[in-house]
Amino acid sequence: MRLSTKGRYAVMAMTDLARRQGEAEGRAVALAEIAARQQISLSYLEQLFARLRRKGLVVSARGPGGGYRLAREARDTAIADIVLAVDEPLRATRCGLSKGGVGKGAPKGCMAGGAQCLTHDLWEEMGRQIHGYLASVSVADVLEGKLSGKARATREKAAA
Repeated sequence: MRLSTKGRYAVMAMTDLARRQGEAEGRAVALAEIAARQQISLSYLEQLFARLRRKGLVVSARGPGGGYRLAREARDTAIADIVLAVDEPLRATRCGLSKGGVGKGAPKGCMAGGAQCLTHDLWEEMGRQIHGYLASVSVADVLEGKLSGKARATREKAAA
């Protein structure tokens, strides 16, 4: 599985956007403001927000007072949607997809001869679990601090 810097920065920026938009009564938020607060390069954020806009997660406003707004409510914006908008799908296996020809789009094994590795199903299921978790968490959940209770419960369960 690969959760890249793009995915992490996009989630940070979208959470910042949701907070500032809420404080400013729906006003568009400039990327330069988000870049400064989150210590992310403005040009990098511009690339990420172009992808987020294409996927319908943000809307842009031009001119004075321009910037970005969430396209839907923070509670309706899943973290998985943000990550998938800027990253490749979350996958934990090293298996790829075959390119072109017969079987186009069919799984290509990670071992010589096209076979799957012995641990393929383990990593595949882990990727599904991670995606499921990120799909269950909204930007609002992050802003409202609802995850600290879940994390604490998970740590306590693991310690028992």
